[in-house]
Amino acid sequence: MTETVDALTDYAAVQDYLFGLKAKGVRFGIDRMRALAGALDHPERQVPVIHLAGTNGKGSTAAMLDGILRAAGKRVGLYTSPHLVRLGERVQVDRVALSEAEIVAYTRELLPVAARLAEQDPEDHPSFFEFMTAMAFLQFARKGCDVAVAEVGLGGELDATNVVQPTVCAITSIGFDHCEILGHTHAEIAQAKAGIIKPGVPVVMGRLPEEAEAVVRARAAELGCRLYSVRETFGEDVEGYPQPGLEGACQRWNAATATLIARALPEGLAPSEAEITRGLAAAYWPARWQHFQLGRHELVLDASHNPEGAETLELNLQRLRAQGQAAPVIVVGALGAARAGALLEVVARHAARIHLLVPNQSRACSFAELREKLPPDYAGEVVESTVEGLFGVEGRFRADGSDEPIVVTGSIYLAGEVLERLEPLRGENEARLQDF
Repeated sequence: MTETVDALTDYAAVQDYLFGLKAKGVRFGIDRMRALAGALDHPERQVPVIHLAGTNGKGSTAAMLDGILRAAGKRVGLYTSPHLVRLGERVQVDRVALSEAEIVAYTRELLPVAARLAEQDPEDHPSFFEFMTAMAFLQFARKGCDVAVAEVGLGGELDATNVVQPTVCAITSIGFDHCEILGHTHAEIAQAKAGIIKPGVPVVMGRLPEEAEAVVRARAAELGCRLYSVRETFGEDVEGYPQPGLEGACQRWNAATATLIARALPEGLAPSEAEITRGLAAAYWPARWQHFQLGRHELVLDASHNPEGAETLELNLQRLRAQGQAAPVIVVGALGAARAGALLEVVARHAARIHLLVPNQSRACSFAELREKLPPDYAGEVVESTVEGLFGVEGRFRADGSDEPIVVTGSIYLAGEVLERLEPLRGENEARLQDF
């Protein structure tokens, strides 16, 4: 064991070790994380935690809460996944990402603990995501955070983050994604995500489908939780919802969810209404309808990666055209046929031309799979491209000499590959540690 720890002398070696854990695949269940948290003297209990589940909107809502709480003068931990470019983005304190040196130190600290837990059964060895979750809780405790915002990795009930006893929990949205794991109806998916609800803990519910809402309401009532509903508080007209700094109709929904979470916090953590407004306006979350100027081109980077996200993409593309913009060039890549089908149906309704890309992930759709999902009546040009071919090392769009707006959408991993070129100071993309 000492030799193994001694081998983790630099970040490259730690990357290899963590990739080895990740290569074993996703392993659901909470018992391993409970054992790991116990072996570490429960760092997840040392900082109040806001716990977020949902199909979409978790990251944006988390970023808005981070903005709100920091506007209120709090030191805030933020745990989200996956990362866009660098692994350390998953764990932030006051929006400073975990450094390479910190990741090395935490991995060296966790490795012997994990080995002891696996002495009787190798299946008890913590997974890659459980390692990252432990790093987050340790970092938040050691940095003296006043509060942390933790996003569920996948699902809810069996997710590693569900070891927390939250101060407030929230279900941001329910849609069809990861159905092979979570279920094939809104009710089944809501049941999995409502597993984060704890007895007596306030629950905030975003705009959910009717059958999903019924599940969340029943679970909250069963556990004696006060329920805050976005629809009941703000109604159906999104124009009356809080206004965040992030652009797009869905961000008004997320802002309403973040506002209710902030209001549900206990005395000592709860911000004022003025701090909520200021924090929402200052919130930043990359690759969510994020604008760049590339020479003559306006580029929008978006991570609408699943069927529910495709509905939001439709609204944003409609709004783009309503602002007088020409039909955009749309660059798209996806993971999984269901996601690709929903996205390309929307893309084909709005694109002047389509560039198909294959994200650098094993689950990515091939060019052939993407073409198969294109509506047969799409009359525009379809080009098979690469990120390097379109953006080059200098981050400029190199496809043609036109000046139409460009929208990059689909996989969050594709967004990360493009963002690496648009913002090279972020560093080299850690794609092999990205998925989950």
